[in-house]
Amino acid sequence: MASQVATPTSLQTTATSSSTSLSSPALSPSTPVQLSPDEVELLAKLEEQNRLLETDSKSLRSMNGSRRNSGSSLVSSSSASSNLSHLEEDSWILWGRIVNEWEEVRKKKEKQLKDQVRKGVPHHFRAIVWQLLCNAQNMPIKDQYSELLKMTSPCEKLIRRDIARTYPEHEFFKEKDSLGQEVLFNVMKAYSLVDREVGYCQGSAFIVGLLLMQMPEEEAFCVFVKLMQDYRLRELFKPSMAELGLCMYQFECMIQEQLPELHMHFQAQSFHTSMYASSWFLTIFLTSFPLPVATRIFDIFMCEGLEIVFRVGMAILQMNQTELIQLDMEGMLQHFQKVIPHQFGSGPDKVIQAAYQVKYNAKKMKKLEKEYTTIKTKEMEEQVEIKRLRTENRLLKQRIDTLEKHKGVPRYSEESVMQLERELVQARLKEAESQCALKEMQDKVLDMEKRNTSLPDDTNVARLQEELIGVKLREAEAVTGLKELRQQVRDLEEHWQRHVARTAGRWKESPKKNTLSELQDELMSVRLREAEAQAELREARQRIMELETQNQIQSNQLRRSEQENRCLHEREQSLTVQNKDLHVELKEIKRRQAEIECKSKEEVMAVRLREADNIAAMAELQQQISELEIEKEEGKVQGHLNHTDSSQYIRDLRDQITELKHEICCLKGQRGLAGHATFDGIHIVNHYGGDDESYQSSDEDGVKDSILPADGQQRSNSRIRLHPKLGDSDSEDEDGEALRLSVPQGKSTTV
Repeated sequence: MASQVATPTSLQTTATSSSTSLSSPALSPSTPVQLSPDEVELLAKLEEQNRLLETDSKSLRSMNGSRRNSGSSLVSSSSASSNLSHLEEDSWILWGRIVNEWEEVRKKKEKQLKDQVRKGVPHHFRAIVWQLLCNAQNMPIKDQYSELLKMTSPCEKLIRRDIARTYPEHEFFKEKDSLGQEVLFNVMKAYSLVDREVGYCQGSAFIVGLLLMQMPEEEAFCVFVKLMQDYRLRELFKPSMAELGLCMYQFECMIQEQLPELHMHFQAQSFHTSMYASSWFLTIFLTSFPLPVATRIFDIFMCEGLEIVFRVGMAILQMNQTELIQLDMEGMLQHFQKVIPHQFGSGPDKVIQAAYQVKYNAKKMKKLEKEYTTIKTKEMEEQVEIKRLRTENRLLKQRIDTLEKHKGVPRYSEESVMQLERELVQARLKEAESQCALKEMQDKVLDMEKRNTSLPDDTNVARLQEELIGVKLREAEAVTGLKELRQQVRDLEEHWQRHVARTAGRWKESPKKNTLSELQDELMSVRLREAEAQAELREARQRIMELETQNQIQSNQLRRSEQENRCLHEREQSLTVQNKDLHVELKEIKRRQAEIECKSKEEVMAVRLREADNIAAMAELQQQISELEIEKEEGKVQGHLNHTDSSQYIRDLRDQITELKHEICCLKGQRGLAGHATFDGIHIVNHYGGDDESYQSSDEDGVKDSILPADGQQRSNSRIRLHPKLGDSDSEDEDGEALRLSVPQGKSTTV
């Protein structure tokens, strides 16, 4: 029988290829189905793949290896025939439509879906159908799986030890350190880290192994988590196994109601239900039946829950009732282990059909659950009471032995007894006060928890949590002391009632009995004194614990205040340093501002000096104009115009004066445009015929005299021109000559 490989991709492809509308009649495989060309082609491909897998073991191993690397589906244990019958083809097409329209089918056609699941899910569809049935797709915990594998679990040794015991004869798990054992270890380890309360239980490995035969390890992990949470398996696998006890009780009640003769036989042979049925519930028949049968039952379990386990269990007992009644305990054990697993070689249909003939009442099961809870509660209370009575008996024996050794204890009168009664009332009042104090402490704890949630600082939260833990520990001690005090008060009440009963007939008894009564009175007084002392001790301890708690709270508050003060002081220092830095920067800015102001003042002074120089140059030019006019008048008066055209000479002088005035006007206009004058000197050029000579003047050197040639022709043809030369420098010309004004007859007038 060759194993088949089912991957989610192939399942989805199958579902997609058969995506047609699912009507109500389509849910019955008996109705004829018209195959489309795509569906026929798909079935042909699947048939060819199955044939190759059956004939080629190397192909199986290669698919296993590629699955390990790529995370595809693990080996399916279900076997399929190479030639699909017409019924199987209809079933495959039907399940493809169901998967494709799952949400609609699950909501509107739940009854038809259950019928199809009871008839069996095709092995290629099991991976996707199981995930859909338990809503395990897209679980957030799937993303954590790889991180969980990197962690270390305390259950790793147990898991390694039991790996070889899980499906030891199955091809996928039997070899040591094989792929199957590796992925099984991974899933069990990951769950032991997720649910540390349950950890690991051997029976759960068989369920995980079956899941790994159908789907990849990540998806198997998600489905297993869902089964533990939503299918009551987590309660079954808890260390207390309380849910397993409940299942055994409910199953035994069903046997008693429906198979009374078999139940009486089990009781007569002391054959308890847990001896044969516990593995049914823990492994869902995976360790009791052949794998194909158990897988069919698991299909129904995924859809309906633990109800199928009760039904199948009752069906097995009904089918084997005649044989079991004739066997003793050992024979029945052998029958369950060796005979029953081989009764279903023809297939699971017989036992599943019988299972749904069993009467199962969900309301009655709920009622049985309540009865079981009540019984267990009473058993726990009885165990506690028995333990208390044993402790009390041991203490009484010790006290009686002590009193027998000290018979000289004085006798107490009736007044002492009344006093003890009043003390008993006071002890009860103290107990009530202790309860009020305990309630106040609980209120304080709740208040501290609220304050703890409002604190943003992680360190303060951690400290408050430590305080809360300390308070809860003291509260637990106080509660324990209060319980012991209550117990002592009850003991005193019982002894008081006994004492009253004894003292009522004391005078009618013999002296010997009176002596015994006196000893009992003394014992009673000693007990009362002991109870009083213990009550005072408890009260003192309670007070000490309250003071210690207050002291710790005050010290923690003081420590937090000191830390806040330190933080404020550090902040003040940092602000002081920042203030100093700002002062230094301010001084530097002021210094730079002063330097800039000095530079600006110097520039203003330089501008004013240049302006004064320009004004002086203008005054000198005006002086030269005046001198020229005077020279003109002197030339007319003196009559030194020999061999010279006096009118021409006068015109030349007038032209020179006009040009000088024009240049002065130009200089004034430039001074107004530029905002300040920058006259460095005035150049007056005297041309005689074709000989041009330049003469320069500066403010520093003054004016120098110059004698021009006395040639009459040159004088008659000479012309004086005044040229301004603007510049930034007041230094002399390259020739170093001063301003000269040439006039006829070899005379020069200095300006």
